[in-house]
Amino acid sequence: MPSHAATPSLRDRFWETVPLDKMNRAEWEALCDGCGKCCLNKLEDADTGEVAFTSVACRLLDGESCRCAQYDIRKQFVPECVVLKPENLHEIAYWMPATCAYRLLHEGQPLYDWHPLISGDPDSVHEAGLSVRGWTTPEFEISEDDWEDYIIEDL
Repeated sequence: MPSHAATPSLRDRFWETVPLDKMNRAEWEALCDGCGKCCLNKLEDADTGEVAFTSVACRLLDGESCRCAQYDIRKQFVPECVVLKPENLHEIAYWMPATCAYRLLHEGQPLYDWHPLISGDPDSVHEAGLSVRGWTTPEFEISEDDWEDYIIEDL
C-alpha cells in the first residue's frame, strides 16, 4: 500500500543553517535555481582536468523552462546523466557552474541575491540573465565530434 506521508517542508533559510547532507529531499531539490547550466554538455581535458562548457544541451533540457523534461526518469533516457547527491557532490562540484547553489554551499559561499530562494521569484535566475534560456542547441542537432565548436567562455 503506497504511503501518503506529507512531503517534507522547507525549513526557514535552511541553506544557511543545514549542512547539505542533512537537508531533506524538498530542501535539496529547492537548491536548484533552474538555470539549466548543469544540463549543458561539457568537455573535460584528459590531461589537465579542465572542464569546458558547451552550448550543446542535453536532449532532455527544455530550452524555455531550463528544466529537464523527464526529470524523475531521466536516467532511463540519458544513462550517463549524473544524479547530484550529497554523497557525490565532492567528486563533481568542480564541473558544476560557478553560480550553482550546490557548488556554492559546498565551497562555503552564500547564494546570490537572484537565487529563487533569496528573491522568492522562480524567474529571477532568468531575469538576471544567468540561465540558458533561449541560447542552447539540442545535442541531437550537433555531432559530438563538433562540440568543441560550441565551447562557451563565460558561464
